[in-house]
Amino acid sequence: MDDVLRRLAAVGPFFTVPCGKEPPGPGFRPLTALYGERLGPYVAEVGRRIGTGPGRVAASTAQFGIVSRLWSLGLGCAALAGRVPDLAPDRVWWRLPDAGSLQLWLPEPAPGLPAEALGENVLANLAVLDEALRERFGVSPKVLRGNAASGLVGALRVLIDRVPGGAAVELAGALLADGGALAGTGTFIHEEGLGVAFVRRSCCLYYQVPGGGLCGDCVLRTARRTG
Repeated sequence: MDDVLRRLAAVGPFFTVPCGKEPPGPGFRPLTALYGERLGPYVAEVGRRIGTGPGRVAASTAQFGIVSRLWSLGLGCAALAGRVPDLAPDRVWWRLPDAGSLQLWLPEPAPGLPAEALGENVLANLAVLDEALRERFGVSPKVLRGNAASGLVGALRVLIDRVPGGAAVELAGALLADGGALAGTGTFIHEEGLGVAFVRRSCCLYYQVPGGGLCGDCVLRTARRTG
């Protein structure tokens, strides 16, 4: 798994996750801490950075950032090696630097789970986070599931530009298809040579960020065209 993570880092910064017994710097804690006592301060810091304060918009934005990192890591490993690391909250560590986005570190990456376990593995991690965000900040389950789907497709778009093969597309498509764990979150299309398209059925609330606008896959784009 160490070699896979080194190869994955070449894809881009969201796919870069150091591993090993020594952290790549100070301040790393398990995601269990972020999902517990550190969640309030973390959302408050995200809200400060985007200018919304520590409410629902900041909470949704914070979750989206975590979602995107987890999918990038898991989907990338699945595409490169057919295996995914165990992404349980106690096995993935994080820190938020003074400048820059969330960083992850794997202290002891296991040999890996089968690629087919990707969705269950990531979504089990997110279930812990999402429950806390619903209870503390009132973010709706529909928004959080939509964020999970959008983050998955975003990771896929970057990955298929740099890693050949259709394994990542098949995994993502299965999760988003009828009967998949993210079914009903949006419309997903993949055409060979043209890439992927996705329109979600919820909004991540980022349009409420000062100067934020609408995301490329936002349901509000379709609503405004047809309204």
